Amino acid sequence: MRGLFVTATDTGVGKTVLASALLAAMLAAGEDVRPYKPAITGLDEPPDAPWPPDDELLARLAGMPRERVAPARFGPAVSPHLAAELAGRALDPRELVERARTLAGGERARRALLVEGVGGLLVPLSDGYCVRDLARELALPVLIAARPGLGTINHTLLTLAAAREAGLDVRAVVLTPWPARPDALERSNMATIARVGNIEVQGLPRVAGPDARELARAGETLPWRKWWRSLESAQM
Repeated sequence: MRGLFVTATDTGVGKTVLASALLAAMLAAGEDVRPYKPAITGLDEPPDAPWPPDDELLARLAGMPRERVAPARFGPAVSPHLAAELAGRALDPRELVERARTLAGGERARRALLVEGVGGLLVPLSDGYCVRDLARELALPVLIAARPGLGTINHTLLTLAAAREAGLDVRAVVLTPWPARPDALERSNMATIARVGNIEVQGLPRVAGPDARELARAGETLPWRKWWRSLESAQM
């Protein structure tokens, strides 16, 4: 399966903006790619205008129904395993994996899958099964979205360690939103994460709103073609 798995150091750090910017840039470049969010919670909450809910944004960009992008849907703004429990059901890891493979068109298909995780890697999806387990089963290289400001070094290096402990292939850390004029702290954070984590670190510029062209413009500032080519060559 071809694609990327976008995770984050925490909830609310720009994971959806990163995933949407990558998706918009790839689609604008003519790539055959589909978005997938294994579970979405908080649908009862009002959206953070002008941004729509995560699934709606990804679906709008790809021209897909929201329910196909995110089939496991819950109202309360809680962890997926608790949301499922409150709804009187459990998330089945096998279904989550199978839905991803179906969207990608099968193991030998050339279509790519852009997966946006739920919160961070260790967020439970069900008893004994977390987001990291799903990323491992899908065998997709990982991008980590992180804040550029104070506290991000510890959060990012912990996430990177958790990913590597599970054998995940982390391609880069993306700090977002990356300011046009980063201050000394932000520049130091980027350099420190790159050096200590031995990882590529990029910055995604601030995106004004959910317009597809604006998202694609931001996504084009990232070297996704390099990540994409390395994915393809690794699978040849």
